[in-house]
Amino acid sequence: MDSARVEDPLEGFNEEFKPANGEIEQQKEEITDLVEQRGIDEEQIVQFRQFTAAGEEWHHGMTKQLVRKVDFHLLPMIGLMYMLNFLDRNNLAQARLGTLEEDLGMTGTDFNLATSILFVGYILMQLPSNLLLTRVRPSIYLGAAMTIWGTISAAQAATQTFGSLVACRFCLGFGKRLNFYFLTVWCLNSKVLYQNRKFELNLRSKGLGSVVSRYLQHVANIAAAEAPFFPGAVFLMSSWYTRSELALRIAWFYFGHSLANAFGGLLGAGVLAGLSGARGISGWRWLFIIEGSITILSAICSMFVLPNYPATTSWLSQEERAYAQWRLIKDAGEADAAGAASIKEGVMMALRDPRLYLFTLLQHASLLSQTFQYFFPTILQTLGYGNIQTLLLTAPVWIAAFLVSLVVTYTSGRFADRSIHIVCLMLISVVGNVIVVSTLNTAVRFFALFLLPLGAVPAYQIILAWVANSFPRPLVKRSVCISFANMIGNSANIYGTYMYPSSDEPRYLKGGSATAADALLVALLAIVARLVLQRQNKKLATREAFESDGHSAEAGGREGSAPAGFRYIL
Repeated sequence: MDSARVEDPLEGFNEEFKPANGEIEQQKEEITDLVEQRGIDEEQIVQFRQFTAAGEEWHHGMTKQLVRKVDFHLLPMIGLMYMLNFLDRNNLAQARLGTLEEDLGMTGTDFNLATSILFVGYILMQLPSNLLLTRVRPSIYLGAAMTIWGTISAAQAATQTFGSLVACRFCLGFGKRLNFYFLTVWCLNSKVLYQNRKFELNLRSKGLGSVVSRYLQHVANIAAAEAPFFPGAVFLMSSWYTRSELALRIAWFYFGHSLANAFGGLLGAGVLAGLSGARGISGWRWLFIIEGSITILSAICSMFVLPNYPATTSWLSQEERAYAQWRLIKDAGEADAAGAASIKEGVMMALRDPRLYLFTLLQHASLLSQTFQYFFPTILQTLGYGNIQTLLLTAPVWIAAFLVSLVVTYTSGRFADRSIHIVCLMLISVVGNVIVVSTLNTAVRFFALFLLPLGAVPAYQIILAWVANSFPRPLVKRSVCISFANMIGNSANIYGTYMYPSSDEPRYLKGGSATAADALLVALLAIVARLVLQRQNKKLATREAFESDGHSAEAGGREGSAPAGFRYIL
């Protein structure tokens, strides 16, 4: 950019970047605040002023260049991580089609308990983990967490009883000790080594061989294994992308979810069919070993690939780092700085915001409407196909769900709409659930099974973006809101896994009916959220009109409120 053509950057704004109601004055205040409080050097502040004065054509080119770089480094890796995250979480459903229940003596609702216990541990570490992420390099933290959950996932292959399986599943969501948690904080921030005691998983396997057995027995320093990843990944993306960009990127992030559901079934079918009994090991044990090992290898790679925050990412030039921060300031009206508020202040700001509880209920209901996916192979098997055919048939359903997600998240960002998209998608889910419980016709039920994820999954992706968009700054508050909503939301998986007991097959009338009712609730809550934010936007417009008439803002009027020019996406 030719900086010489702008003599006084604060006086030469293009008219198109002159929004009404004092947004420019707000940006000037932000720049001054960054100089005084954020420790940003003067050269970067000059760049901020030049960005504000630049033309639309330059901004278009710079944004395209920056976003392309971020997409290339962030989306493929984080999508792969989420795919492996979901594979390791959901492979129990595929293992069930093998000899898992027979080998471990599982009966009745034992499988439901083994599925739900993961989420008990999973939700406990959501909030503290995301708060820690605001103070630690995301590439190191998320990569280390992934290494741990991959190790625990592989350790499930050594279980010999139902009780040991439940223990592993709990540890997969939440580590029994938080030694890694404190080790990460101290090593990366204080350079103090925390000498923690190790403990061994009391696991034995008769057919795994001495090398694998020793490997599984010496899993130590178990931390918040899967808990940090999902809210941490959404939080990291919200630290790079503007509100209009975020929904589509979450859809690409969710590509890992769709791949896990589609090709996880293919992988499971191949392992169960080809490795069952190999070296005296059951097929479901090989499934845990293979998927856990892939996760560990990918985790090591992620530490070198994932970006951190815009101000600290080495593969961006100084100008690109400054522009990445500036455009977030312009989008949300405030700098995305870790030091803008303390952890305590961020927590209190979040808990005092009543909108948090509405969005938390919305996310909870949305996740409840998706609990069918943990039993999807089992439900699909009621169509009369064998185990291998059932796993193969899951692939086209989830590929279709991914393609629909790309379309609807793009239109959601393109037209700055969240609520109407969610309502329409959840109505599709309602139709699918009603058909599934109403008929036993194979072709009709298979079509209906397509509708379940086609509606519920894309709607949830849009909800994730809506939550992050509705609590833009400060960074710590957004971190708390994302993790709190995800924490309470995922509690739906604890009791939702009991909605499809095997005794209700083949119709699964109770589970399907309850899921249909819940999908209607999600649509209703989306409308309520739209009305609440619409009212909030009117208040913001009234406040800005009052201030633009020369009146001073009311005392404390801006505290905890959105900056000038900001509007919530409906």
